[in-house]
Amino acid sequence: MTARLNQAQPYALGLFRIVVGLLFACHGAASLFGVLGGAAGTNGGTVPTGTWPFWYAAVIQLVAGVLTLVGLGTRGAAFIASGSMAYAYFDVHQSNALWPIQNGGELPVLFCWAFLLLVFTGSGALGLDRLFASRSAAGEKKRASEPVVA
Repeated sequence: MTARLNQAQPYALGLFRIVVGLLFACHGAASLFGVLGGAAGTNGGTVPTGTWPFWYAAVIQLVAGVLTLVGLGTRGAAFIASGSMAYAYFDVHQSNALWPIQNGGELPVLFCWAFLLLVFTGSGALGLDRLFASRSAAGEKKRASEPVVA
């Protein structure tokens, strides 16, 4: 059983990455474009352009979410997304109460830790990172097998 689960691990991680990236990108799209119910507290509206920190957070959510979703630059995008969610928790939610269940910060905490996991695990299967890595490795093998001419 363990061997089969270990074989499926890259695919489970890839699906995890896709779901987390999609959900994160949806938050950014809602805040920037007013889709999916719009930004929180705006009755379907958007976050005003350039407002700190909400507009910048929405841009990070959209861009990092899409990059994570497709598995391109996953570790870097996840690092930035994790940091932005840590900032959101400590700056926006922590001042209301100590525990996330009390201050409404469960979602930022979950996103923060989910993205931090992706920083250390990478994209898993089904991501563009793997596609480019395999192409790069094939190119390196081809160049290594060519004779060196002086």
